[in-house]
Amino acid sequence: MKTKLFAIAKITKATGLKGAVGVRPLIRQFEDYVKNDLFVGFDPNLTSDVKLANKYGTEKKPQFHFEGFDSRDEAESMIGKTLFASITDKDPINLISPELIGSSVVTVSSDFVGKLVEMISLPNHEVYVISNNGKEVLIPVVPEFIHSVDIADKVISISPVEGLLD
Repeated sequence: MKTKLFAIAKITKATGLKGAVGVRPLIRQFEDYVKNDLFVGFDPNLTSDVKLANKYGTEKKPQFHFEGFDSRDEAESMIGKTLFASITDKDPINLISPELIGSSVVTVSSDFVGKLVEMISLPNHEVYVISNNGKEVLIPVVPEFIHSVDIADKVISISPVEGLLD
């Protein structure tokens, strides 16, 4: 199964003198993915792997210490970089991949619904904003509605319930 990198946090500051950094989570599922193989860099194609040595702080303001980053100067070298997690093509996080913007949205019976123009993160789940001829439709990103996602072909198949597309 092919793996790829998914941005999960931005490194925002160096904290303390022993190499810890503050991060700003980019996804609600951050805690689930910080346990994966981690990589850091400005771009997913130019990263280096890092190993989490310790975690500090709160859920809203997490701080991390990575192996091999033992001074404030080393921590400052990471500011502005993105923390990526290694995921597979079948990982549920692909449902909110930024690569999906512009995808065609169709029903399971192949009826065209529109194009995905935006994703909104709500407290309990994400929502797709679908546009079709000036009309916007909001689709909750939950298993009951999202049938399949094909990032390569940019097609999202949904199983709408009555009234969802009206």
